[in-house]
Amino acid sequence: MAGPDRQFWQQRFESGQTPWDRGGPHPQLQAWRDAGLMPTGSHVLVPGCGRGHELTVLARAGLTVTGLDYAPAAVEQARERLQAEAPGLNASVQQADVLNWQPQAPVDLVYEQTCLCALHPDHWRAYADQLQRWIRPGGRLLALFMQARRDSVEQGRIEGPPYHCDIHAMRALFPEPLWAWPAPPYGALAHPRAGWFELAVALVRR
Repeated sequence: MAGPDRQFWQQRFESGQTPWDRGGPHPQLQAWRDAGLMPTGSHVLVPGCGRGHELTVLARAGLTVTGLDYAPAAVEQARERLQAEAPGLNASVQQADVLNWQPQAPVDLVYEQTCLCALHPDHWRAYADQLQRWIRPGGRLLALFMQARRDSVEQGRIEGPPYHCDIHAMRALFPEPLWAWPAPPYGALAHPRAGWFELAVALVRR
């Protein structure tokens, strides 16, 4: 498998070496909630959920939430957070490989923050196909596309994670015949690492 394997992620969650973790939910989550894009009662998937900050917020807002993560340590930490902060609510965490996992039925929403940029680009097509299968027609992909451009890209090198999610590549990965794109410009949210940011794009599955 191209890119980091399960042990790579397991070691980082076990050691606490997770610099991408903001220590709380992403600020864009509240903006999308305020815009009415995450209505109460919806079923939302959070692939690459990590420590589960977003899971508790969504569960408390009345959504049915399923978090997915590759690393057992991340799953354990997310479950502990749910138990502490959202006990008894309709939320769960599964250890899963997103390239193979399938929900029992299509969902209303996928909150995509860190999963795509954590996957080597060799796997992006397979992941995009999974997202199309997961989301019902008319459902939404709420995506934060990581902008982590490195100078080595000029020599054709692919470095990550996180991998740079160039907007042209994203348009090809989620093409208009399958996904409705909002008109740009898209909101840019600063990443903890200087010079990196995320583009917030809400796509609708056709």
